[in-house]
Amino acid sequence: MVSTLDEQRAHGGPGTHDVTNQAPPLTPYDASDDAALLEGLRREGAGWAEEDLRRLGRQAGSAQAQEWADLANRHEPELRTHDRYGNRVDEVEFHPSWHHLMRTAIGEGLAASPWADDRPGAHVVRSAGGLVWGHTEAGHGCPTSMTYAAVPALRRQPELAKLYEPLLTSREYDPVLREPTEKRGLLAGMGMTEKQGGSDVRTNTTAATPTAEPGVYTLRGHKWFTSAPMCDVFLVLAQAPGGLSCFLVPRVLPDGTRNTFRIQRLKDKLGNRSNASSEPEFDGTVAWLVGPEGQGVKTIIEMVNCTRLDCVMMSAALMRKSLVEAGHHARHRSAFGARLVDQPLMRNVLADLALESEAATTLTLRLAGAADRAIRGDEGEAAFRRIATAVGKYWVTKRGPAFTAEALECLGGNGYVEDSGMPRHYREAPLLSIWEGSGNVNALDVLRALSREPGTAEALFGELALARGADARLDAAVTRLGTGLSEASPTTARRLVEQMALTLQASLLVRHAPPAVADAFCETRLGGDWGHAFGTLPESAGLDAIVERALPGGAG
Repeated sequence: MVSTLDEQRAHGGPGTHDVTNQAPPLTPYDASDDAALLEGLRREGAGWAEEDLRRLGRQAGSAQAQEWADLANRHEPELRTHDRYGNRVDEVEFHPSWHHLMRTAIGEGLAASPWADDRPGAHVVRSAGGLVWGHTEAGHGCPTSMTYAAVPALRRQPELAKLYEPLLTSREYDPVLREPTEKRGLLAGMGMTEKQGGSDVRTNTTAATPTAEPGVYTLRGHKWFTSAPMCDVFLVLAQAPGGLSCFLVPRVLPDGTRNTFRIQRLKDKLGNRSNASSEPEFDGTVAWLVGPEGQGVKTIIEMVNCTRLDCVMMSAALMRKSLVEAGHHARHRSAFGARLVDQPLMRNVLADLALESEAATTLTLRLAGAADRAIRGDEGEAAFRRIATAVGKYWVTKRGPAFTAEALECLGGNGYVEDSGMPRHYREAPLLSIWEGSGNVNALDVLRALSREPGTAEALFGELALARGADARLDAAVTRLGTGLSEASPTTARRLVEQMALTLQASLLVRHAPPAVADAFCETRLGGDWGHAFGTLPESAGLDAIVERALPGGAG
């Protein structure tokens, strides 16, 4: 006779809805519990901020912050072109969770505040904070990144910088749209691309017409991909009589009236759903010239260099977050008689992901250190930053999609379900390779730097020389790289930049990471003892040591 369910339960049998062998919620956790991150923070001269970074890490890993991230992406921004009376308003409405994320990010100095901080390492602290706060979600990192990057470009016009910089560097989030100088803090965006050209901004057709007032123009045209249209001011490229030029466009004019900034639509994107990306139309839009006429690209390029670093940083943050999720699942899920984390092949996958994540984090912090020192006048670091940021932007962002896909697979079918959060990470990953120049644009930019700025190659090889003699595989890779530079061509640019990135990452790990990490990275990425997917480390790799270092709290 078959027993009833109650009888089964009375005798200790399973109920149909009893949950077993599932990982508990990851939250709360400390997003800053990352040895590579903390070691890099200290190494790059920003150890003074470690206590604040740990506090931010605990907040990023809290249930509340993770809920904000989820809600901001589930409840996407909505465009309101007109008010109830028919007046054109062109405003974007956000879920309250977006504002919570923004308020925290700006209050923690993740926007432009480092430009107002004289302490060495201030820019490193911002990048480290981004690596930690990036464990929430990436969409709101767009306006904070552009606000940070706008300051050096705006400084090309000192009178404008004097007016706006104190508000751009503020740590107060003030989302209400009104006259900029009446606000407690400002956000900046950028409008470069147009439908006919994309990255080829010299084909822009937006026209800038001088007015009777010196330095003031009116714009007419249509931008194709302008993110964060709720920002207060925008740096925009347009064709002036003297050629392509850079302009400052405020949403609200000094007299309090709305500038013409017609938002035609919001983009329906693969990922980055919490962030509004728009097509604004200019028609008699008032703008102020930034830098000389005809030097728009030269003026705005510093902004691009800053946002490219943030692409590297956000990719590294996304890798780390995905690895933490995968490791947490593997620690608590059992299959075939053992926890997943103890299964040799899963341990290989996690270790391989850990190598990639540590290399990305270490390179991010080295680039941030170079930026910090370059901003303070170090010409050698400026040359290194120029080439290494483009190299890092190409490679680290390229690794993101494959990395997040493998981390998602560690959760099996659970990872393919929206509730896990992993699909959001997967959709987010490709953007960072596209934003601020796709792979081809960055690879060709590296060739351009090598040919036009000879000091960049010298700076790169000077960095690599710091690890000379420490690993024979690395020394051989540096030699190959030297040969590759002499044979560089546009056709092989991607291959060359990939080689540069791997050699640079290996040199950093050989100098700064534990032997197990450095040895496995060199053996696989430089020595060729590796497959074509993650989880193909050789038998000799120190899997236990690598995984123990990578997972928060030890592999446990």
